[in-house]
Amino acid sequence: MSRYSVEVNNIGKRYRIGAAPASYRTFRETLMETLSNPKKRLHGKMTDDNSFWALDDISFRVNQGEAVGIIGRNGAGKSTLLKVLSRITEPTKGEARIVGKVGSLLEVGTGFHPELTGRENIYLNGAILGMKRSLIDSKLDEIIAFSEVETFIDTPVKRYSSGMYLRLAFSVAAHLEPEILIVDEVLAVGDAEFQRKCLGKMSNVAGEGRTVLFVSHNMSAILRLTTRTLVLEKGKLELDAPSPEAVDYYLMSGFTDGGEKRWRAEEIPAATHPFMPVALRILNENGSVSETIRSTEAMAIEFEYELLEAITGLRVGIYLLSTRGEFIFTSFDVDDESLFTEHSVREKGTYISRCYLPADLLNEGRYVIGINASTFRIKRYFHDEQAISFNVDATAAPGTQWAEARTGMIRPKLRWEIEEITNAKRI
Repeated sequence: MSRYSVEVNNIGKRYRIGAAPASYRTFRETLMETLSNPKKRLHGKMTDDNSFWALDDISFRVNQGEAVGIIGRNGAGKSTLLKVLSRITEPTKGEARIVGKVGSLLEVGTGFHPELTGRENIYLNGAILGMKRSLIDSKLDEIIAFSEVETFIDTPVKRYSSGMYLRLAFSVAAHLEPEILIVDEVLAVGDAEFQRKCLGKMSNVAGEGRTVLFVSHNMSAILRLTTRTLVLEKGKLELDAPSPEAVDYYLMSGFTDGGEKRWRAEEIPAATHPFMPVALRILNENGSVSETIRSTEAMAIEFEYELLEAITGLRVGIYLLSTRGEFIFTSFDVDDESLFTEHSVREKGTYISRCYLPADLLNEGRYVIGINASTFRIKRYFHDEQAISFNVDATAAPGTQWAEARTGMIRPKLRWEIEEITNAKRI
């Protein structure tokens, strides 16, 4: 018997752009089409040029009991790969061999029947996994308690919120003991506390010797949960390496999404004249545009704009917020009195206002930047409360020797002293 849980050999998946879903066809229709156009499908390939390879010649193996991360920018092929492994979609070429029962959580409510209650869907999913009713009975209370939807467990799931769907779906997938657990970025739907519960449960699953395949944009979670990581880019396998090496490669190779917001002419209100926003960028310590920044490295927020006329008393500011809208700080480019005096009048031209943030400041998580350009108590030229968002990765930050999340939005590296005082004689 193979010691591999997953064997992927030269997998490829090709999609036709803009094609409508094909209807069911009779054998006669398929046979006639093949005879009339024998080259249309040859060795699984389409002749339509208006198509692309979501996966292209990917091969790897996963040992039994191994926890493997899968990372890459949006559109890299991560979700398509998981759908192929979960038998949701068939590959265009190649093959994937799976040894053991698979529990998948790829989309909110995957495998749930909307007309059935939460309790009924637990039994339905267990039956799909080939579990006996007695085993499901023994796990039922644990599944319901973990999901935190006890009050609504006998309500049809079509009435659940996306968060409730997620809680129950993850609880079912993790507790019904599949030999292979496949989880996509769907965990991002849940609140922070439930995400921590899920990550803890996945860590336990991996520790029990079951195989885990985990897709995430959260590099800290990848490092905590996995020992090995695959980096995908444009449907190809760029790197298969130990997780620390793969995460370093991903963050330093510019594969992260976003990191820059550019304003199109139609997005700029006429009232902003003569101030014209051009671009907002997140820069890592090397000065490269990146959506993910290391907590242990310095970063910069760069705002480029054009003045069609001179403006007196202009100040350009940023607001740093949490994804819940909580303000962390506000800063303007002329807060320093010397800069305020030097740039009291900004002549017509193109400018960049750049704000530097030191290393060891922000905690891990996702943040939002708002932009403001105004003259104090006279006129607001431009305002965008949610111009861009970015991630902070806490890899190697102070305190990460403990596998726990730190509360709070800042994670400063503070100076401490530990002094030993010699025991004095007691009187």
